[in-house]
Amino acid sequence: MRSSVPPEAGTYRELSARWRALAERRGAILREIPCPGTRYGLLRVEIGEPQSPAIALAAGVHGDEPAGPWALLALVEDGMLPAAARYYIWPCTNPSGFDLKTRENERGADVNRSFDGNGATPEARVILPEDRALGFALSVDLHEDCDAAGFYCYEYGGGEIGRHAISAVRRGGYPIDPLEVTFGLAGPLDDAHCIREPGRIVADVLREVALLGGSSYSLALARGGCRHALTFETPQSLSWTDRLGMHRAAVPAAIAAVLEESDSAAL
Repeated sequence: MRSSVPPEAGTYRELSARWRALAERRGAILREIPCPGTRYGLLRVEIGEPQSPAIALAAGVHGDEPAGPWALLALVEDGMLPAAARYYIWPCTNPSGFDLKTRENERGADVNRSFDGNGATPEARVILPEDRALGFALSVDLHEDCDAAGFYCYEYGGGEIGRHAISAVRRGGYPIDPLEVTFGLAGPLDDAHCIREPGRIVADVLREVALLGGSSYSLALARGGCRHALTFETPQSLSWTDRLGMHRAAVPAAIAAVLEESDSAAL
């Protein structure tokens, strides 16, 4: 695993340099898309088989959750993504927050509540048009939670892809959050608006949007027709290595489950 980063988990310039070098080595398509109203462009990486199922991967929408962006980089650097897919990757969807180490962007806005309509932040206004009409079989957005006791996920779109991710994390020897205490702290969902089990929250998309007062990245893709949309959360109380390890276990497992589902549907 190459992404051994802190202090205190690097800069956006360091992260983007690693992605540029990786794209050059792998022959991936990398673009830096201007983001009017900010000092940063957003990196977009495409890699994999063009005619294969489309999968969206994103991280870094909260700048104080650095394990997600570095775990996503490590997954690609180390060749851990299943080959039979086309990946559309946002390495860091809030670059200014990443550098400031804040949940919000440099304007003080929570980007992960801004994916309604055409986007309520500069970042969302770049991301949404790029992702529309791609017909994703799966999207995964990588997060961290300062209150979590173990790994957990939010799942939208039906099915049990999240359970495959949870099983992989558990096999890796990592804890799964029972979602007893953490659930009450994470908000705004309650048991009247979702199904809750250890490691997994399954919510109605429209109800959650109403409770949040805005769409997250995962909710926006689920509303746009993505077959399965998941948000992965790792506990910031654990070591850096464990936080990356959880994402490295969960993401390939979710992708493999979706690809198996796609193969079965094609028969």
